[in-house]
Amino acid sequence: MRYFIELSYKGTAYNGWQRQDNAPSVQQLLEDSFTRLLRENTAVTGAGRTDTGVHASYYVAHFDCGIPIADMQDFIYHLNSILPPDIAVYSIVPVQDSAHARFDAVSREYKYYISLVKNPFARETAWIFKGTLDEEAMNEAADILLSTEDFTTFGKLHSGNKTNLCNVTTAEWTLRDGILVFTIRANRFLRNMVRSITGTLVDVGRGKISVDDFGDIVRSRDIARATNSAPAQGLFLTDVKYPDDIFRRHSMTSYRY
Repeated sequence: MRYFIELSYKGTAYNGWQRQDNAPSVQQLLEDSFTRLLRENTAVTGAGRTDTGVHASYYVAHFDCGIPIADMQDFIYHLNSILPPDIAVYSIVPVQDSAHARFDAVSREYKYYISLVKNPFARETAWIFKGTLDEEAMNEAADILLSTEDFTTFGKLHSGNKTNLCNVTTAEWTLRDGILVFTIRANRFLRNMVRSITGTLVDVGRGKISVDDFGDIVRSRDIARATNSAPAQGLFLTDVKYPDDIFRRHSMTSYRY
């Protein structure tokens, strides 16, 4: 029987989502915890990779088990008791046996947080930026992403992508209480794409490159021209969407400063 899991995690202590041979990962801790509770080796498949130090305020994964879970709330309680404090499971929902947390996702949303003031509480969850940024110019440049198909410029070399085409439907900066937030939604993302886009947009905001320069960089399809990669700690995966007949979001958890 297949189940979808809704969870969140703070990625500071982990080498990303994916299991590593010699470093802690979120996937490894989940698989070990499920195996312990279900008393059978349990593989957990995630909606996608997150890199070292990147967080997820909302994440979806799936697993299979031979016997249906009788008391789900009790199971989740014991699962959260085993998991470390920086990983939390909110719901486990039965789905079709063919449903897939990664391949059935139709869109994903990331948010990148930049604190424009010194903030001791955001040190591990935002880029503490010293200086001023032109939010208007950054939004003007971000609009270019909505009419872009090929994101080769912001990919990562030797990532094994079959295609670098992505459909970005949202790309905008908003300011709230000294926190500048970049929200980007697309059908798919390349490895390091959001951090590379964010870093290059910040260079627009600080006046190092113009909006026109940014457009030229995007259209160049040249990884070497992306000017900067934002630090990992400010990046959060915040949403994963599926067709309604596959899975509907249950947990409404979201990150807030």
